[in-house]
Amino acid sequence: MSINCGIVGLPNVGKSTIFSAITAAKAEAANYPFCTIDPNVGVVTVADKRLDKISELVKPQKTLPTVVEFVDIAGLVAGASKGEGLGNQFLGHIRSVNAIVHVVRCFEDPNITHVSGRIDPLDDIGIINMELALADLEVVEKRLNSMGKQLKSQDKAIATKARIQVPILEKLKVELAEGNLAKNCDLDDEEVEAIEDLNLITLKKVLYACNIDEDSITEENEHVKVVRELAAGEGNGVITICGKLESEISALESKEEKEEFMEAAGIEESGLDQLTHAAYKLLGLRTYFTAGEKEVRAWTFKAGSKAPQAAGVIHSDFERGFIRAEVFNCKDLFELGSEARVKEAGKLRVEGKEYVVQDGDIMHFRFNV
Repeated sequence: MSINCGIVGLPNVGKSTIFSAITAAKAEAANYPFCTIDPNVGVVTVADKRLDKISELVKPQKTLPTVVEFVDIAGLVAGASKGEGLGNQFLGHIRSVNAIVHVVRCFEDPNITHVSGRIDPLDDIGIINMELALADLEVVEKRLNSMGKQLKSQDKAIATKARIQVPILEKLKVELAEGNLAKNCDLDDEEVEAIEDLNLITLKKVLYACNIDEDSITEENEHVKVVRELAAGEGNGVITICGKLESEISALESKEEKEEFMEAAGIEESGLDQLTHAAYKLLGLRTYFTAGEKEVRAWTFKAGSKAPQAAGVIHSDFERGFIRAEVFNCKDLFELGSEARVKEAGKLRVEGKEYVVQDGDIMHFRFNV
C-alpha cells in the first residue's frame, strides 16, 4: 500500500525548507508568503535496519525498501478556504493524503517574518484548523444540497445511503461552522464509514512537526511543550525538527559526513526517519518482508491485517486466490543466520487465512487464480 502525507502550515514556518531537506527535492523557499505555488511531491524510502540485515544474510540481486510520499502544500493563511492568499486550490491537494504533517514554528528569529507578527504555536494551529474546518464545511454543504434528489431516487441503494448520510452531514455542518474538526464530532466508526467518500480533511490523522532552533535540540523549549500538551489531548503525534540543520545535513555528500554532522549537533535521528517512523505509528502501519535470491523487499500493511489482506498489498490476485503462507519472523533469521536453519529449528510455519500478520514477518504466499 502506498502512503502519502501532506505537509501544511502557515507561510514562513519552515515547511518548504523541511520538505526540501527530507526529500532532497528543491522546493522553492523564500522569506515571504506564497512562494510555493504548486504542490511539490517527494517520494522517499523508509529506513529499516531489519531490511538491511535480511539482505546481508540472503544476498539478493536487489533490495527494495518501502516508500512514503510527501506532498508540500503552499502556505495557508486565514481566509484560505474563501480564496485568501492562494486559496482553496491547495486545500484540494490535502484531501487525497493519508495523514497531515502540520509544521509549526517553534523558534524565535527576528530575521524571519511571521504572518501574525509573533510566535504563538497554538494560534498558528488554530488558524490552520479553522481553514481546514471551513473547507470541509463547504464539501458537507454541497453534499447536503444534493441529498433531496438522492432521497427520492428510485434506486433503493442510493436512497438508503442518503438517509444514513443526512443526519451525519447535518451534525457535521453545525460543528464545522463553529471551527470544530470532524474528528472531534463524536462520530462512531459506522458514521465515519458512511461519509468516507467525502475525504474530509479534518478526519485525517495529524502529526505536528515542531520546527525548532539549534538551542532546542538538547533542551525542549516552551513552544514545543505547548504543542505536545495540545497533541496529547487530541491523540495526535509530535516530532521536533531543526529545519536549518536538516537543510545543512541534506547538502552533505556522504552518509558518513551526515552521521558525523548529526552526532556533533546532538541529533539522534534524521528528520526524514523521524517523520516516516512517526507516520507509521500514527497510521497504525507495520512492515513485513519477502525474501529470495532475486529480491528482498519491505511491504507496508495495516496492523491487525490477516494473511490474505497482507498478500493483497503485493497484488489483488494474491488476496483473491490466497491458499496459505509460509511464515517466520526476521528475529529468527537474525538469530539462526539462514532460512535453512530456521526450517531446521522448526521456526517456519504454514499459516492460513485467519493468521494475523506480525511486524517483521518474512512471508512467502501460495495462491491460485
